[in-house]
Amino acid sequence: LAVKNVGSRAAYRPAPRKATRNFGSTESTIPTTNPDPSTVPHIIPISPIDPADRWAIVVAQWNRSITSQLLEGAVTTLCEAGIEESLIDVAWVPGSWEIPLVARQFATGSRHAAILCLGAVIRGETTHDQHINRGVSLALSQIGLEARLPVMFGILTCETMEQAIHRSGGQVGNKGAECATAAIEMVGLLKNIPGEYSK
Repeated sequence: LAVKNVGSRAAYRPAPRKATRNFGSTESTIPTTNPDPSTVPHIIPISPIDPADRWAIVVAQWNRSITSQLLEGAVTTLCEAGIEESLIDVAWVPGSWEIPLVARQFATGSRHAAILCLGAVIRGETTHDQHINRGVSLALSQIGLEARLPVMFGILTCETMEQAIHRSGGQVGNKGAECATAAIEMVGLLKNIPGEYSK
């Protein structure tokens, strides 16, 4: 933002906006005035699914009426993408709090292309849900970074059971299916980025 002095106070004047262009699925603010093609950024492609890859899903038994729908959405999406069901390993854990430990076990085994974590934490009369959500989300993020592996957060954090129903195949879609789609894209993307991707 450009700054213009008015009396003793500074007033902000918005800087001129740049033209936008779409590169891939995100909007870029790269100026469009230079026609030189060498200035166009290289978009890293997403590789197709490797039929040899295995996929892991960790799913919580707590609120099973919800999490079973998340699991169905995830498995269906993976299979529709061409992944054999026999290459999908599913581990049921008691609740969402137990998901990170099993996810880490999968991650350290170096057998899976991605780990999908599915659960449903619904707010109660206390702040118990907040502690679970915070601890699990931070743990899963750390596991993914340390293992250099897509660890997908497909855990619903809802105020009510109705919200959870809507997000497990209802009016707002299926978080399990969305998680699987994101996992497929991340695996394909990481395979084309130089680095120590475990797969």
